[in-house]
Amino acid sequence: MADNKINFLQNKKVALIHDYLLCFGGAERVLKSFHEMFPEAPIYVICYDKKITDKFFPNVKIISSFAQKIPYFWKKPKYLLSFLPLAVESFDLSAYDLVISSSSAFAKGIITKPKTTHICYCHAPMRFAWDYYYEYGKSRSSFRGLKGIFTKIILHYMRIWDRHCEARVDHFIANSNFTKERIKKFYRRDAEVIYPPCVSAELQNYRCENIRSDQNNYFLIVSQLRYYKRIDIAIEAFNKLEFPLVIIGDGDDRRRLQRMAKPNIEFLGWLKDEDVAEYYSKCKAFIFSGEEDFGITAVEAMSFGKPVIAFRRGGVTESVIEGMTGEFFDDLEPAVLADGVRRILENYKNYNPDIIKQRSMEFDKEKFKDSIIRYLDKISI
Repeated sequence: MADNKINFLQNKKVALIHDYLLCFGGAERVLKSFHEMFPEAPIYVICYDKKITDKFFPNVKIISSFAQKIPYFWKKPKYLLSFLPLAVESFDLSAYDLVISSSSAFAKGIITKPKTTHICYCHAPMRFAWDYYYEYGKSRSSFRGLKGIFTKIILHYMRIWDRHCEARVDHFIANSNFTKERIKKFYRRDAEVIYPPCVSAELQNYRCENIRSDQNNYFLIVSQLRYYKRIDIAIEAFNKLEFPLVIIGDGDDRRRLQRMAKPNIEFLGWLKDEDVAEYYSKCKAFIFSGEEDFGITAVEAMSFGKPVIAFRRGGVTESVIEGMTGEFFDDLEPAVLADGVRRILENYKNYNPDIIKQRSMEFDKEKFKDSIIRYLDKISI
């Protein structure tokens, strides 16, 4: 039935829309899976980095907004914040029967005709305008002084716009129960939960035969380096523990984090998938120190048989099983995370890599695709 359903949908005109393609993280992996399901569908984005699209979306029709033509600023969408709703609304999607938005901010704000079905795969309600508003404010000078007044006014109108946008969505899909609850809170809408694709055949191909190498005693973080990821908590903890910590990823918080870190902490920036897989396969354990909507990297680490130390909030509580695939810590304090490291080391011999891997397969790419197809069938697309 699934194959027939896909064939049926391929007779309809489908479009995909994503906020922007300026990096390749968990949300972009979801977009890539959607495009594998609908290879003829164009991808609409506010703006993109050609290096990213050439590498991860080759030979795909990418349609950008007017923001793409503004020199330099497309690299920093926050400088165009007040114009981004207009950029999304400028897309003409009147020719499509089905539009799937992959959204954590603006993409769900598209305008479609009554005949068009709009499904939003929601990674999160607009974080910086809603539940992370005060956290973002603490970390940014743009929230202070006269500049801060204008920033707060803009975000006030962003919340109004975002709240109205939910009416433009016919069906919401949430990437976790955690996100589902926030959709209910901020938008007063119900959502179907379909977990994102975390484990793929490509990742399996990079896998090393020896999934646990006790010669390597480093801990690992793979993440965008942004304030809300709370990598700073892990750095402070490992500064005191003096255990080796490897951080893979980049972002606007990297400079601050590097200034904090002692020599036992190494920053590698973004690496190729095969290199990331190598670090996954040889690390001692994986550190997940922030509150995330789901937490794809935690599941990726588990697919290599590695236990995870995670903050007990957000979507990661739906993937990590305490005492079996990892441990939780309950407060965003370096000493509490350090205690989690101690507990995972004490229990390390009791973790079974095969059981951890088996748990990760509950979030594999093909299961995601099958769930999406069944959902489309259920809502009679």
